[in-house]
Amino acid sequence: MESPFYLENLNDTTRMADVIRGFESRLSHFSHILELSNNKAKKPNGTYARIMPTYSTYLMEISIGTPPVKQFVVPDTTSDVTWTQCLPCVNCHEQEQIMFNSKKSSSYKVLSCGSDQCKVLGEDRVCNDFRESECRYNISSYVGKASSSGELALETYKLGRTSFPNMVYGCGNYKNSMSIEKASSGVFGLGSGPLSFIGQLRESLGRKFSYCLVSHSKRNVRRKFTLRKLGSKLNFGTSAIVSGRGVVSTPLVTKPSSPLYYLTLDAISVNNKRIPFTRLNRSMEEGGVDIIEEGNIIIDSGTPITYLPTNIYQTLKDELKRSIHADSIQVPQNPGLLCYVNNKNISIPFVTFHFHGGANLTLPSTSTFSSAYGYLFLTMSPSNNAAIFGNFLQMNLLIGYDIDIGKVFFKPTDCLS
Repeated sequence: MESPFYLENLNDTTRMADVIRGFESRLSHFSHILELSNNKAKKPNGTYARIMPTYSTYLMEISIGTPPVKQFVVPDTTSDVTWTQCLPCVNCHEQEQIMFNSKKSSSYKVLSCGSDQCKVLGEDRVCNDFRESECRYNISSYVGKASSSGELALETYKLGRTSFPNMVYGCGNYKNSMSIEKASSGVFGLGSGPLSFIGQLRESLGRKFSYCLVSHSKRNVRRKFTLRKLGSKLNFGTSAIVSGRGVVSTPLVTKPSSPLYYLTLDAISVNNKRIPFTRLNRSMEEGGVDIIEEGNIIIDSGTPITYLPTNIYQTLKDELKRSIHADSIQVPQNPGLLCYVNNKNISIPFVTFHFHGGANLTLPSTSTFSSAYGYLFLTMSPSNNAAIFGNFLQMNLLIGYDIDIGKVFFKPTDCLS
């Protein structure tokens, strides 16, 4: 039986181009995200949720409300507010699962415009002049071309067997849209801001979480999903600590006006060819030399493609073409995309991302290239906006975030085991 997350009708070479186009609006959003404030809750450690792949992103299982209603949402490290589509709903996108109905939940409480949680929405806050009126939000460009408008409320979440009451929740009941598969009902906010899941539970979970992303391969997406058998989890608290042989770490860079997670990438290597991840500083004080900026790349669980500055991408692409002894093919929808006809004789070199602090991630060809219907597509693309370390390159790595100590940990892992 095929998974409902598998899309059969996409053309061969347009599939990867469509993924890139669908997520490019996400790039322009990152520079406009505001820091949010805190809401407290107390729950034990050991919390987890099951995650599973679609062709281009991942879904997690969460239940919302009382009685709980199961939803599949995108775990997103660049978003703070968790939201789902919510009845009664106007202009919502189609979804396969039951839509959450706030009027049938005994734990649903709409926040007022005068509440602290509503005030910290900043530009995303939609309120009139009356402090006691209902707080509404309007969020754009979260996941790909996603947007949501609705009520900001307090609601109960359930992850695994653990319930979390009085969590800030976006009831998206007006003009929701998502460019990804209709299997998703919304977004689960894992950003560093106080209204994210870990921000609200910082005292009990210590602002730690980890995930292990299984491959986006057609085999994994098409199979009949049994979540327990897949064994891929999003862990929180003490269960999220990444340790043991093979673990490397790099400093986590946070910025005062953003809930995004930044890393410092020193260089990228193709075999023994090292490409510094630099930009030219033209100031008189610096003498016009190339420098490596701190926090020069965003790590993002919700974006499939890794986006690199155009000049660095072109150097990487040229080096790959020199190392791969085969003729590349042109993809009309995205001329910059590196693509090959897949065959048993093609040999893909190792690509290593050198993060600051000695975290050298040597990535297999199954991460750097995506195989679909007899073609191989490079899972990296040029960008004149933000640089992003996307989820294709994060596959089969156990990745742990410890915001309090300021580190991200990586451990090569078979995420299906």
